[in-house]
Amino acid sequence: MFKHLSRFLTLLLLCVAIKAAPATMRLDYFHTGDSKHEIFSMDRVVIEPLPWPGDITKTIDDTNLGKYFFEVRDQKSQRVLYSRGFASVYGEWETTDEANKIMRSFSESLRFPAPDAPVDILLKKRDAKNNWIEIWKTTVDPKDMFIDRSKPRAAANLIPIQKMGDPAKKVDLLLLGDGYTAREIPKFQADARRLIAVLFSTSPFKEHRSDFNVWGLCPPAAQSGISRPSTGIYRDSLATYDAFGSERYILSFDNKRLRDVAQFAPYEFIEILANGRTYGGGGIFNLYSTVAVDNAFANYVFVHEFGHHFAALADEYYTSPVAYAPATADRIEPWEPNATALLDKKRLKWGDLVASDTPLPTPWNKEEFETYEREYGARRAQLRKENRPESEMEALFREDRRRVDAMMAKEKYFGKVGAFEGANYEAHGYYRPQVDCIMFSRTNYFCKVCSRAIENVVRLYAR
Repeated sequence: MFKHLSRFLTLLLLCVAIKAAPATMRLDYFHTGDSKHEIFSMDRVVIEPLPWPGDITKTIDDTNLGKYFFEVRDQKSQRVLYSRGFASVYGEWETTDEANKIMRSFSESLRFPAPDAPVDILLKKRDAKNNWIEIWKTTVDPKDMFIDRSKPRAAANLIPIQKMGDPAKKVDLLLLGDGYTAREIPKFQADARRLIAVLFSTSPFKEHRSDFNVWGLCPPAAQSGISRPSTGIYRDSLATYDAFGSERYILSFDNKRLRDVAQFAPYEFIEILANGRTYGGGGIFNLYSTVAVDNAFANYVFVHEFGHHFAALADEYYTSPVAYAPATADRIEPWEPNATALLDKKRLKWGDLVASDTPLPTPWNKEEFETYEREYGARRAQLRKENRPESEMEALFREDRRRVDAMMAKEKYFGKVGAFEGANYEAHGYYRPQVDCIMFSRTNYFCKVCSRAIENVVRLYAR
C-alpha cells in the first residue's frame, strides 16, 4: 500500500514539475518614432521551441531598473503574472542627433511564460522625472490561431559551455557567434571558453559561477567578420560596428533575426561574440551585449559590456566621445545603480557603503586626469583617422592603462566609496561611487556598488 502511495505521490510531483515549465511566449512589435513622437504596433506572437527557462517563482521584477518596463496581467483579474525592466536600441537612438531629423522603426521583443488565459501587456517608460508612465497596451489570447506555433529548424547546434543545473534555477547566458564561417566554429568555441573564464575570474561573478549556465550558438557565416561601414566592410552579420556613428560601438539592428537564432537556447541574457580584431563592443540592459573577440582588450570589453546588459550599470567614463546628445541642465537621479546626481547627500543610493570620514562630493585629481585624457583622446582619434594598424591602437590602450592605473593609485580615497564627480558621459553634475572601476577605465575589477548591483540581479534569476 505504501509503495503504491509513494509512486502516486512521485507521479503527482512529476506532473506538477512538468506543469511548472510553461512554454516561452514572445511578442514581437515595432517601435517607431523620433525625438518627439513614439508609437508601437504589433508584429507577431510566437511560441518558441524551448520551455520557459526561468524560475516561475521569480516572475516579478522589483529592481526598478531600466528605461522601459513591461507587465503581463491576467485580463480578467488584472493580477500581474510577469514583469521585467529593460532598455532598448530605440531608447538610445532617440537621444542621438538623427532622431531630431527623421523617424525610424525598430523591431523589439518581450519574452514571458506563456499564459493559460488572455492577458494584457502593458509597456511603461520613464518620464522626464524618471516616473513610470504607460505608453502602450495590447492583448494576447493564448488560443489565438494566428500565434506562430511552427517548429523551425535551428540555425546552429546548441553548445553547452558551462552547465551548472536546471535552467529554471540558474542564470542562463547565451554566447552567440557572429561572423564565424563553418571552418571557424572551433575558434568560436575557444573564444567563448576564454571569455567565460575571464568573466568568472572577475568578482562578483567569480563567487557566483555555480549560479550560471552558459550556452553557445554559432550560425555559420558566409564570410569571416562583421560589418564595419566606416571602412567599407559589409557583411551579412547580426551586428555591425559604427552604431549611431560611433566607430567602436557594436550593435545588432536585426532583432527578429537575433531572436529567431537565440530561441534554440535557454537564455535570459545574450552576449554576441563578433569575430573581429578592431576594438569594439556594446551593452544594453536586458537586451544583449557585444564584443570584438580578437582585440587585445576583448577580455575587458566582454566584462564591461556584460555589466551594462546584466545589471544596468551606467558608463562611469566621461572623456570619450559618444553619439548621444548632452544631458539637460536639470539633473534628475539616474535609474542606473552606479551613478547619481547627488541631489540629496543624506539619501545617496549607496550611502550605506560610505564611511563617515569620506566627504561628499569626494575630491579626486580630476583636472590632472582630464588634461591627460585630452592628450590621449587626440592621439586615439588620429590613429583612427589614419586607419593605422590595430596593433598601434592596442599599444596606445596599454599605455593608457598604465598611466590611469598609476594616477588612480595615488588618489587619497582610492578604494573608498564616495561620490566622485564625472560619470554618465558628463564631466559635471553626475557622480560615480569609487574613483576607479571597470565601468570607468580599463581596469579589471568592479567597485563595491557595481558588485552589489550584479549580485541583486543574480538573485532575481538563480536559486
